[in-house]
Amino acid sequence: MNALELNSIYKSYGSQQALNNISLSVPSGSRTVIVGPSGSGKTTLLRMIAGFEFPDAGKLSLNGQTLVDDTHEVPAHQRLIGYVPQDGALFPHMTVAANIGFGLAYSGVKKQERIAELMDSVALESHMASRWPHELSGGQQQRVALARALAQQPRLMLLDEPFSALDTGLRAAMRKLVARLLADAGVTTILVTHDQSEALSFADQLAVMRQGRLVQSGHPLDLYRYPEDEQTALFLGDAVVMPARIEAGWAHCDLGRIPVNNHRNNASAQIMLRPEQLQLVSTVPGPAGPPGCRAVVTERDFSGNTCTLTVELQSLASSEQPGRSLMVRSSGMYAPPAGSEVNVSTIGHAHVLSDA
Repeated sequence: MNALELNSIYKSYGSQQALNNISLSVPSGSRTVIVGPSGSGKTTLLRMIAGFEFPDAGKLSLNGQTLVDDTHEVPAHQRLIGYVPQDGALFPHMTVAANIGFGLAYSGVKKQERIAELMDSVALESHMASRWPHELSGGQQQRVALARALAQQPRLMLLDEPFSALDTGLRAAMRKLVARLLADAGVTTILVTHDQSEALSFADQLAVMRQGRLVQSGHPLDLYRYPEDEQTALFLGDAVVMPARIEAGWAHCDLGRIPVNNHRNNASAQIMLRPEQLQLVSTVPGPAGPPGCRAVVTERDFSGNTCTLTVELQSLASSEQPGRSLMVRSSGMYAPPAGSEVNVSTIGHAHVLSDA
């Protein structure tokens, strides 16, 4: 069952079209991430769902209730949708307890018990209840903002880049904590971010936006392995894209003959491999390996457990063009040094891009 349904949502600001025919279904209890570059329309879409803005056309429904269509619009305060903005937006003149309890309909002991329960759920110690927002770290402020949103028992939780101001280590820890908390509570969640690694790790469903359009949606692994086009492929991570000729499930390219996930014959196509699909084996003096698969390591970017290598394929003797450069990921401990001669092989299938 889907909790949220967006059907043909349009929004313009003067002559600038912000959202163009957006349709998306969000399953109940799931975590959907909307990802895209700045200006793609993702925050506008989130504000539309929250009720802070209204579309020019289209329909939006939540748990079977129509929130927006051609005849009426439900205001934000009646939607029972939680919203956590990028900066947390805590009330600076209120303590942690007062921020979390803001908007709770009851008072007295019952209210204090509910605040204590919410603080515990977001891993805030009880002694922090009397602190002021400026006395908290960035991660603590975000947890207070999340507890305040959860206090209303929302039908849907919206997170607008809530981890972007945190440092890398805290960001990953907060992302895991929030994902676990929302999953335990069974709250349907939509996260907006421009960080592709954050999107891939947090999402059950990933939606990629570009220039106000929904380019592709689905399971994160499917989008990573089978992106719709080259722009989407490169936005979701490093990618090796090269021209090829497709025949009977095989691509003939600079890497030789490699299997593809498309069996249609195509005289000209673009194929994609992720860097981790390429393997390097050091060569030893002797006969040349398979045509197009010998290469030289030109750059080596060591980052601990992994190493990103740039290799240049050796061009064929008949060609005056320099060989193609490729990015390859290798074990940090066993990566060959710059200047090494290697053979390049592939793992799995290459993906044929639709914009070829």
